[in-house]
Amino acid sequence: MTESKTLILGCAGHSLTREEVRFYRGECPWGFILFARNISEPEQIRDLVASMRDCVGREDAPVFIDQEGGRVQRLRPPLAPNYPPAAVIGEIYSRDREAGLRAAWLHGRMHAFDLARYGISADCLPVLDVPVEGASDVIGQRAYGSDPDMVARLGRASAEGLMAGGLLPVMKHIPGHGRASSDTHFELPTVHEAFDELRRHDFAPFRALNDLPAAMTAHVVFSAIDPKGPATTSGKVVEEVIRGEIGFDGLLISDDISMKALSGDFGSKAAAILAAGVDIVLHCNGVIEEMTAAASKARALEGEALRRAGRALSVTAHSGEGSEEELRAEFTEYFAAVA
Repeated sequence: MTESKTLILGCAGHSLTREEVRFYRGECPWGFILFARNISEPEQIRDLVASMRDCVGREDAPVFIDQEGGRVQRLRPPLAPNYPPAAVIGEIYSRDREAGLRAAWLHGRMHAFDLARYGISADCLPVLDVPVEGASDVIGQRAYGSDPDMVARLGRASAEGLMAGGLLPVMKHIPGHGRASSDTHFELPTVHEAFDELRRHDFAPFRALNDLPAAMTAHVVFSAIDPKGPATTSGKVVEEVIRGEIGFDGLLISDDISMKALSGDFGSKAAAILAAGVDIVLHCNGVIEEMTAAASKARALEGEALRRAGRALSVTAHSGEGSEEELRAEFTEYFAAVA
């Protein structure tokens, strides 16, 4: 079996092309990611996931998706129900803390039921960003609320719901995207807040959940830490803040390098990300020329990165617990009042 490389890659369509099959077999990415463009009906999703794993010769190769609820939800009816965004869970929590925590756990557990049936093993959730007034609405209702403690509590409950169903949760966007003044899909934002306030507010949910197995970086510049490089490519942010101040020792995955926030060619982006201490490079849009360039700078998954990846995969070995029918009925009751 070919040694895995420090990559998570997407694909272009509903099935792998011959060129994609050859490329994945040659490069052996550690994992894959699906988007709406890759999804049509149940057997097609299962076949696509199986073919991805077949390319790399690993049945446990993780397959990721962004399934948050609200506007960020790749699987839609009839493949999966439409779910409320995180902000709705925050509203429940504001009225009744125990109910909010249970609703967050159920929210994660429902996603796990939905995704596992298609062979998808990782969900890029929970969102632990804490928005502030005047920030871009790219996070908006994707956040549980504006209180770091509430965000941490609900984020943990959601992650535990996913893990109860054998899904790997990926918290995002570490060390915090809530102050970003622009959408990183299109440009690179700079946050000018003082370090002490970032520590108190933005970093707090990630510090509280620093024991989770995986996290995704923020394409955001924090001028108080590194005025030149976004967190994704900043060794100073990775080592001093993410690994140091926050204390996160799990698998660190870049946000999508095909987003416009990062400058340079794709090989340079991948090299800078890995040099900064990020474990895995994520490329999502399925453009094979871009993936080829990124793969040229990727390396074998080994050492600490391999250890962290192994710990992350151990979560997906869990087969799931609880009656779907009963838990889904309970979930419906929690959200009926705010539907």
